[in-house]
Amino acid sequence: MYSYRKPVTTALNMDARAVALEQLSHRLSDGEWRRRLRATAPSGFTELDASLPGGWPMGAVCELMPALPGIGELGLLLPALSGLAHRGRQIVWVSPPHPPYAPALAQRGMPLGRVLWVQTRGVQESLWAAEQALRCPAVGAVLSWPAAITDKNIRRLQLAAEAGSSLGILYRPPAAALEHSPAALRLRLQPTPDGSALAVEVQKCRGGRAGLHLRLPLPLQPILSKPSHVALAVHPLPAARA
Repeated sequence: MYSYRKPVTTALNMDARAVALEQLSHRLSDGEWRRRLRATAPSGFTELDASLPGGWPMGAVCELMPALPGIGELGLLLPALSGLAHRGRQIVWVSPPHPPYAPALAQRGMPLGRVLWVQTRGVQESLWAAEQALRCPAVGAVLSWPAAITDKNIRRLQLAAEAGSSLGILYRPPAAALEHSPAALRLRLQPTPDGSALAVEVQKCRGGRAGLHLRLPLPLQPILSKPSHVALAVHPLPAARA
């Protein structure tokens, strides 16, 4: 009797899922589906937007792999982050290697009231904090500097970004470019020999064009610097959840 009922139950579950998907598809028009899939945050750089699917992909995880710290890897993001913040969404920094330099952020148009700095006590807490923040609809972007991360971790962050329609940024070392990654976008960053611009290689771009090399003039002053007298809120986390 059990062997007979098991496939029937499975079929019923599959039918229920099919009905749920059909109902959801009726609620969303084809255009709305496309807008959700292609939602982007303009980067502020015409060449970069032309290489990406219109800008930084929302609801996705992106990896930036700078050859050296402080070469413009934050300046590349600031126009998009500022735009998200001005639209009322929080920008979350998870355990940056140095405290965010508030005056420089304000000078570049970032509303400091929308910057949330979360300090964690290790890699697992950082990954947990990034995942929870990405799931929150009030958050526009999450920046994280994981010391170590696996494909499984990145997939979890990707699902969280999709749930919150947010932008996940992972800063990784240059050696990570030699590894496979499920991230939707991967950019390698190098300073130009004269130090006047940032060389950007689009290593992977879901929905865009990979293999392109761009030269973007940027102010190369690091945004992460020594602590400032302009304070940002620091929110220690509780113990990481399983």
